[in-house]
Amino acid sequence: MFENPAEYIRNQLNETFSLGEIRTFTRLILEEVCNLSFSEIASCKFNDLSDNKKQNIISIVKRLQNNEPIQYILGNTEFYGLTLKVTPSVLIPRPETEELVEWILLETTQPNPNILDIGTGSGCIAITLAKKIDNATVEAWDVSREALNVAKENATINHVTVNFLEVDALKPLQENQRFDIIVSNPPYIREMERKTMSSNVLDYEPQLALFVPDNKALIFYNRIADIALQQLNSDGWLYFEINHAKGAEVVQLLKEKGFVNIELKKDISRNDRMVRAMKK
Repeated sequence: MFENPAEYIRNQLNETFSLGEIRTFTRLILEEVCNLSFSEIASCKFNDLSDNKKQNIISIVKRLQNNEPIQYILGNTEFYGLTLKVTPSVLIPRPETEELVEWILLETTQPNPNILDIGTGSGCIAITLAKKIDNATVEAWDVSREALNVAKENATINHVTVNFLEVDALKPLQENQRFDIIVSNPPYIREMERKTMSSNVLDYEPQLALFVPDNKALIFYNRIADIALQQLNSDGWLYFEINHAKGAEVVQLLKEKGFVNIELKKDISRNDRMVRAMKK
């Protein structure tokens, strides 16, 4: 079979992935399958792996060769220092979304804020805010029941309380609540952008959470801004993650709806990625 699992992984993946990616995969695989620490992996302390563990490694490598994301293969990922379960029912949380969370945490000084996350997916935003903001009350909506089941499990894993609700934000709402912060990372990739995307996203991640029609690129931003006008308290804040090509349009939309203190913020790659605005 093989004696050195790190060497096996490298040899099997070197035609498909960069050396940096292979190093990351190797660490994640051996931590998961063999329960080895980073230092043990670095010093090649593999000892005698059982045939079962070797078969697990072979299976994972084959799935990687089919471009399946490592997060779905292992069933978990890390987000803002928290461990989250991920399945093909939810998007894999991105570093850009961590930057959005960081922005909210840096700006939130109000005690005991009431927070709403629209389109929660894995629950990454809602759970992190509930974990990091003292005495925050957090509610999270998603249209997908399967996503909500994952998010609820993630809240349990991370020992936080979040009120998860199955809500289609594009439809009329049954209740009118009040929030201090509303945040959303809604679908924002236009159908025309499919051709620029990698197969590991297109073939495995939920399309419902990714795409909007070319002629309705801001459909969720328009609707969620209206929800914010109804349900944000005065001087409450609305935060969005956005398509980098639509920053100016989102800013203009918010201005036309009467929001103030609007700021467009770039991510670490210098792309327009986040917008926040205040309700008067």
